[in-house]
Amino acid sequence: MDAKGENSLALFPAKFRESMWIRRGSFVVIDHTGKEKAQESGSKVTSIVCKVLFFEQIRLLQKSPEWPEIFRDAKPVPADESSQIPIPQDDDIDLSDESDDGMPPLEANTNRLRPFGVQCDAETDSGSDSDS
Repeated sequence: MDAKGENSLALFPAKFRESMWIRRGSFVVIDHTGKEKAQESGSKVTSIVCKVLFFEQIRLLQKSPEWPEIFRDAKPVPADESSQIPIPQDDDIDLSDESDDGMPPLEANTNRLRPFGVQCDAETDSGSDSDS
């Protein structure tokens, strides 16, 4: 949604795709210089994402007069909250046998060799030198 309250579809460039994710409610800066031309050609994509705003940047912009009035009530999602994935409670997990769909239990893969465990002794060779 832009400052006028109009919804539009923006292209997320490849330079951002591999390095960051945006989610609903995030703020971005878009370039819509070719918006009229795109709408005339019938394209749904009318703008391009230029910059993704982070929590600190949004806070600073909200305090400035350049922040659009339509976004004044919107609260940015801090990075800590956006990265959290809800963990199901024990009550939500169904451990019944019905979810197995009649499949036999899993067995160990005998075709793969298990790596040998490295064991470290608490005593070293230097300890035997002190005994002499």
